[in-house]
Amino acid sequence: MLKEKYKKIVIPEFRKRMGYKNDFAVPKITKVVINTGIGKLLNNVDPSKRESLIKSILGDMMVVCGQRPVLTVAKRAISVFKTREGAVVGIKVTLRKGRAFEFLERLINIALPRSRDFRGIPLSAVDKGGVLTIGVKEHIIFPEIYPEKSKIIFGLEANVVSNAKNKNEAITLFKLMGFPLKEK
Repeated sequence: MLKEKYKKIVIPEFRKRMGYKNDFAVPKITKVVINTGIGKLLNNVDPSKRESLIKSILGDMMVVCGQRPVLTVAKRAISVFKTREGAVVGIKVTLRKGRAFEFLERLINIALPRSRDFRGIPLSAVDKGGVLTIGVKEHIIFPEIYPEKSKIIFGLEANVVSNAKNKNEAITLFKLMGFPLKEK
C-alpha cells in the first residue's frame, strides 16, 4: 500500500514540485535498518540467564521486523563500558524493498500513534545525507508483541535510508510518503 502510494502519488507530486523530468530521478527509500543495543541489559543479568534473554529479544525483533536479526559483537574491549572483545552488544536487521515498505507502513500507521506522548517526528531527525532516524522507547507499541509474554521491554532505533541528494529533498519525500513530521 505504501509502495503503491509512492508510485501513484509521490512520484508525480515530487516531479511537479522539484521539476524532475524522469521518474527515476525522484529519490526513493532504499533500506530500513532497525537496531537495538543490549550490552547494558546483558551486564545487569545473571550470566546463566543471558542466553535466554538474547533469544527472547531476538524473537521479539523477528516478530516486529519479519526477518531474522543479526547479533552485533564488540570489535574491541572497552573497560569503561565493561565490554569484552567479541561480546554481544546489539541486534540489527536490514530490510529492503517489500519488507521495508511493510515495516514502515506498520510503523507510521499503527506503532507511532500508539506510543506514549507522540506528537510527531522532529525535522532534526533527518540528517543532511537523507537518513531519517526514529527512536522507539518501548518495542511493545507494535501490535504483534504481547506485553504479557515479553520478558523485557527494550527500545529500538529505525533508520530510514533514502537516496535523496540533500535534507530538503529527504524531508519532502518523507512528508509525501506520510511520515508524521513536525513543522518546527
